[in-house]
Amino acid sequence: MGAKARVAVLISGTGSNMAALLYASRRADCPYEIVLVASNNPDAGGLALARAEGVATFALPHKGMKRPEHDAAMDEALREAGADYVALAGYMRILTPEFVGKWEGRMVNIHPSLLPRYKGLDTHARAIQAGDAHGGCSVHLVTAELDDGPILGQTPVAILPGDTPDTLAARVLFAEHQLYARALEELVSRPYRADWLLERVNAIALSLPEAERRESHGSPAWNTGGKGGKFFAYFNDRHHGEPHVAVLVKTSGPDELAAMVARDPDIWFRPAYYGAAGWAGLILNRPGTDWDHVAEWVERSWRAAAPRRLAGLRAAADEF
Repeated sequence: MGAKARVAVLISGTGSNMAALLYASRRADCPYEIVLVASNNPDAGGLALARAEGVATFALPHKGMKRPEHDAAMDEALREAGADYVALAGYMRILTPEFVGKWEGRMVNIHPSLLPRYKGLDTHARAIQAGDAHGGCSVHLVTAELDDGPILGQTPVAILPGDTPDTLAARVLFAEHQLYARALEELVSRPYRADWLLERVNAIALSLPEAERRESHGSPAWNTGGKGGKFFAYFNDRHHGEPHVAVLVKTSGPDELAAMVARDPDIWFRPAYYGAAGWAGLILNRPGTDWDHVAEWVERSWRAAAPRRLAGLRAAADEF
């Protein structure tokens, strides 16, 4: 996977989930490290723990500040720390859509219920009152909507006879400490996993007109134009001893390919066998892959392979 992902954690209180993430990160093969613990509460107990463990901290009270101003200051601190991801761990602030948008797909939260049930507060009391057999916790990607976003993992916790919100919360907290680190590890690792990368490329390729997924020399590939159509992309999972997981796309020829590789060797490579025909390897298993850039090149390659009737229709549609 290469360098560990750099994670900043936002807290408002004791930071027990932050501590769980921090101590999990000390495992030698953990794919992330905690680079900052930040809070809107200078007296948050978790800040003292982080400092004692040698982790940088940042605190900025939100009182007297407008929400966008406070969010902007927190965002600046996260970026100065070099954070790749943000984990909310009892951060008792509603974040502005602008702040959330800057970390889209890279900000996670843990919530003490089995989402989508019981968003918001008093989750344990609501689960008990409803007569549920289980409470639990969920880790999800953060979106502008409160306690929404794709769920990355859940752990159910049985509700026992006589449970109170406090007794249930105490057991759910154990589950949170186990679940959060696992879900975060999966999130920061998946941009390097071939199965996840293939799923992303497949969605991009199949969004194009008359695109079909087929096998080519034992590997996933995509063609267009129906029977007798041409391939416009190939998936490369470390073929021929290469270290790259990549999508192969068509360039104008070997000269353009050579120029691209010389200019951006961390993004492009000349693939064995296909390179002679001008196919370029667009590396996917690297930090900060720009998926809009990937989609642009897959579509460009599709246009080079598509029959005139399809390419013409696509061009006409783009004008509107």
